[in-house]
Amino acid sequence: MALWALTRLLRSLSLAPPTVAAPAPSVFPAAQMMNNGLLQQPSALMLLPCRPVLTSVALNANFVSWKSRTKYTIAPVKMRKSGGRDHTGRIRVHGIGGGHKQRYRMIDFLRFRPEETKSGPFEEKVIQVRYDPCRSADIALVAGGSRKRWIIATENMQAGDTILNSNHIGRMAVAAREGDAHPLGALPVGTLINNVESEPGRGAQYIRAAGTCGVLLRKVNGTAIIQLPSKRQMQVLETCVATVGRVSNVDHNKRVIGKAGRNRWLGKRPNSGRWHRKGGWAGRKIRPLPPMKSYVKLPSAAAQS
Repeated sequence: MALWALTRLLRSLSLAPPTVAAPAPSVFPAAQMMNNGLLQQPSALMLLPCRPVLTSVALNANFVSWKSRTKYTIAPVKMRKSGGRDHTGRIRVHGIGGGHKQRYRMIDFLRFRPEETKSGPFEEKVIQVRYDPCRSADIALVAGGSRKRWIIATENMQAGDTILNSNHIGRMAVAAREGDAHPLGALPVGTLINNVESEPGRGAQYIRAAGTCGVLLRKVNGTAIIQLPSKRQMQVLETCVATVGRVSNVDHNKRVIGKAGRNRWLGKRPNSGRWHRKGGWAGRKIRPLPPMKSYVKLPSAAAQS
């Protein structure tokens, strides 16, 4: 007992640092856990082994996507295909994969975007109208002042045309030409419109597909009620900007694919040959129109009027 006590006393008086148990080795020693379920390394992103296929997957972290760009450019931007998969590697959208390489052209959906030195209506000139692989409609390169930008082209838009962008609502309705952008409150009732905003200054979100157009039905208490291509009615503020006319590439719905390989060129994978869900064509039904969708809070709309 005396020898054990003496040994313990010598250990307490020793100048050597106490031994500390080594921490348990990490599964990924050179990685750090992130909130979205990814493991980040200095030069790569390593996925969690949620599936046997992803046990040793490492992605390049230095790749710059077009969505992370902060400066607008009219030059085509390289775009990486996702194959319908999200950041975890799991399929979220079926029927997507493969296809020809595409480059993205940044479309400016906010038509009324004046320059810093100007605040009123301004005109732009159409330089060219061309095909866009990332959408069904054609796009137009317009220039005005000291800048150029891509917009969605209308049905009869050609190179050399002049288009007007305005945010002014007068007492009388304007005689707008095709391709001009005006607030809904400045257009006459019955005008064919496209690229409609849901909120002022948010940019066009509705009626952007090829050959589609909406109709301005009526204007009530500072709001405008429009009819979408699906026959559904929508109510927005009259200060929301819309483009006059119909979207270009009207014959898009009349094209004939011809063979299965052309769908693969477009990045569409085939569905299963066994399971095909029956859509609205199965059976004869009389369905009522959906209710009107409103983006307007009635007290605020009445206050603006």
